[in-house]
Amino acid sequence: MKRCFDIAMSGASLLLLTPLLTTLAIVVALTSRGGPFFRQVRVGRHRRSFRILKFRTMTVRPEAADGTFDAGDRSRVTSVGRFLRKTKLDELPQLWNVLVGDMSLVGPRPEIPAWTEVHRARWDRVLKVRPGMTDPASIRYRDEEGLLAASTDPESTYRDEILPRKLDLAERYVLEQSFLGDLAVLIATAKAVLTPRTRSPGHNGRQSDR
Repeated sequence: MKRCFDIAMSGASLLLLTPLLTTLAIVVALTSRGGPFFRQVRVGRHRRSFRILKFRTMTVRPEAADGTFDAGDRSRVTSVGRFLRKTKLDELPQLWNVLVGDMSLVGPRPEIPAWTEVHRARWDRVLKVRPGMTDPASIRYRDEEGLLAASTDPESTYRDEILPRKLDLAERYVLEQSFLGDLAVLIATAKAVLTPRTRSPGHNGRQSDR
């Protein structure tokens, strides 16, 4: 049921959103150097690698496609990119990843290969399911970029503070997942995108969707 729902919803959404997706692609391509899309290697179900698809929001740096860590670095974000990130419109091309089976609409967010080697045993449990466009951790840490930007050491902040808590939520999702639960996550995600951002809890006030 989950896979059938993913195919139906992603296919219908891609068709309905074609005018918007085309417009955004043209705007991104015309307002900064480089193509409209950003592709990066992520780890999927059963540790199968795939290339996640997003609208490009930063100036081009070729090595970023291989999974370098630059979370919290806003120096390369374009003016259009800031708008796309704020509204999460940069994530819409991932509907294609869902349609072809790399991802699901709901599931733990896919990580770059290096981070799936941290807490490897926990990741092996999480990677029993397809990664998703959204999940409970995406909602809770939707302002993750702000936290990392405020940190003097974004890499250690992500490794030691954010990642373990995301894995807590991801492992719980894998154990408790259901079709109705996925619908609830999709509704909660829509509400979160349409409401002003608030500080993520439990981080001493100091969060780049990854």
